[in-house]
Amino acid sequence: MSGTERPRAQDVPVDSQRSLGELFSDATRDMSTLVRSEIELAKSEIKINVVHAAKGSGAFIVAGALAFFAFPFLSVAIAYGIHALGLGLGWSFLIVGGAYLLLAVLLAVFGIMSFKKVRPPQRTIRSTQETVATLKNVG
Repeated sequence: MSGTERPRAQDVPVDSQRSLGELFSDATRDMSTLVRSEIELAKSEIKINVVHAAKGSGAFIVAGALAFFAFPFLSVAIAYGIHALGLGLGWSFLIVGGAYLLLAVLLAVFGIMSFKKVRPPQRTIRSTQETVATLKNVG
């Protein structure tokens, strides 16, 4: 008998044969365990992606808050401070505006990089596809 052949029913001792109900019960239990394992794998992969998405969202929120609240107040104060050092008022406002724009761009780039780290749960997808293929071959 080769390694891939199954023993015939008459070759298996009677006391080791299980009823159809027992086999079905074992298969149901194994399927339930498999589904629970797949769900746990999906949860762990999604949790990692949620962290990356939260970081990216936080960076965009901070960038927006800086642009909305700080820009009007700090821009005027800093521009007049630069003007007091002897630079023209127009150039002073241009320098301040450029600095805020640079800060917003840097935060946006950080947010985009964080969002790019978000990936689908690849191990879960692969494992589920393997399980489906295996179950199709059993039937």
